Amino acid sequence: MERGPLIMVTGGARSGKSRLAEELAAAGGGRVVYLATAVIGDDEMAARVAAHRRRRPPGWLTVEAPLTVTEALAREGKRADTILLDSMGMWINNLLGGLQQGGASDGGEDHDVVIENIMNLVRKLVVTAWEVPARVIIVTEETGLGLVPPYPLGRLFRDLLGLANQEIASRADRVYLVMAGLPLILKDLLSE
Repeated sequence: MERGPLIMVTGGARSGKSRLAEELAAAGGGRVVYLATAVIGDDEMAARVAAHRRRRPPGWLTVEAPLTVTEALAREGKRADTILLDSMGMWINNLLGGLQQGGASDGGEDHDVVIENIMNLVRKLVVTAWEVPARVIIVTEETGLGLVPPYPLGRLFRDLLGLANQEIASRADRVYLVMAGLPLILKDLLSE
């Protein structure tokens, strides 16, 4: 079984990264599965999720996977042509929020232990992306361009997402950085 390419799309808030990822998924044709990691906790988040849903073609299958991204990728990646995971930041936020079965972190655990536990999950996700035949597009947020968060859990999130982004980018076939709606290819092994 041949694997599909792994594509990472990163950028800041409202940079256009999700829109680019959706365009890449649509351009690939075939069956697209959208792995959604958002948890709707308030009206504002519900409006954001609704806007994302309206942009998706009606034929795409949406799988809600706020915690079970790797399992959903392993399952759907065998049946789909393209998997679009949106987003890594929300998934890591969910894991830090203590939603993971067996207990994730509420920020009270040792910083290094939390990082290692979550990075093990990120590495497992990347390995799974390499094992499925579907093309996998991962949307993630760039958090290292702003201010240092003033509280420990915010710094832990920023550190984790930065490390996760490095892990994904190191294994990705193509990496896009989107700024002001403009994509820049940072890495491209697909054109070689």
